[in-house]
Amino acid sequence: MHVAIFVFDGVSLFHVAAPQMVFGEAAVIADDPAAWSVTLFSTGTGSVEVAGGTRLSGIAGPTTADDADVVIIPSWPESTPEIGEDLREILVRAHARGAVVAGLCLGAIAVADAGLLEGRAAVTHWLGTDTLLGRGRCGSVDDSVLYIDHGDVITSAGTVSAVDACLHLLRRRSGVDLANRVTRRMVVAPHRDGGQAQYIENPVTAVDSEASMSTVMQWAVGRLNHNLSVAVLADHAGMSRRSLIRHFRSETGTTPARWVTRQRLDRARQLLETTDLDLRMIAHTCGFGSEVTLRQNFTAQFGVPPSRFRSQFR
Repeated sequence: MHVAIFVFDGVSLFHVAAPQMVFGEAAVIADDPAAWSVTLFSTGTGSVEVAGGTRLSGIAGPTTADDADVVIIPSWPESTPEIGEDLREILVRAHARGAVVAGLCLGAIAVADAGLLEGRAAVTHWLGTDTLLGRGRCGSVDDSVLYIDHGDVITSAGTVSAVDACLHLLRRRSGVDLANRVTRRMVVAPHRDGGQAQYIENPVTAVDSEASMSTVMQWAVGRLNHNLSVAVLADHAGMSRRSLIRHFRSETGTTPARWVTRQRLDRARQLLETTDLDLRMIAHTCGFGSEVTLRQNFTAQFGVPPSRFRSQFR
């Protein structure tokens, strides 16, 4: 898989690094690393000066995107200029031949300018919501989610949400096993789905180790077939149920119950993709209690029942 990431003068290295790390790690640990490539490109060639004055050299030219499976606009200048005709043509041409186009953070504005979001919902960093709406080049703007995937076009909220969107795309294109291996290598929190809320003017506060949810989340992921009620999680964290819910929502943007269900569904999807276990055993392993409960939750989340998902994936 070839992933082409667009860079420009003034781009933040942090924004570039988000997709580069996700897909770069995938290329390193994939079963066939030779089948992967991650390239930085621009409308010119040579180098670009990123935010802070550092210069990136060895930047490929625009034709690099012509054979990419995924073309990513990782950000956009905060002044939100109109997209240039050269970049517009690159994105339209890539989209027309079947490549996935992703606008991460303010990069969603550039994707909308290219005409790829007409009549469709989009998301961007909350600071760019009014600009994206004002452009009038998408159907709606939802500032309450992390990312929106239309299959051929993906947009995401702020930079950390871009990591979530890239992991989602990796999972969709290459399977949950590779995506989970990348997650572990990057040492990031378990994947957040697109429907979770992005943070809007939520100041960062110091979180002591006892209040952090990371430990209890890792503990829960290893015990998905056990009772993981709020009471059980709170007891393990050594705090009250109310405190657990407050800290959990602050750190993850969702409730403990919804997070646990999503982890169980992700595990079920992984087992459906990589094993021949029957649905009864998968339901037990993932903590759903019964095959019926697994089927109901899986169908509600992914739009297809587990058995059909397995046959389609294979």
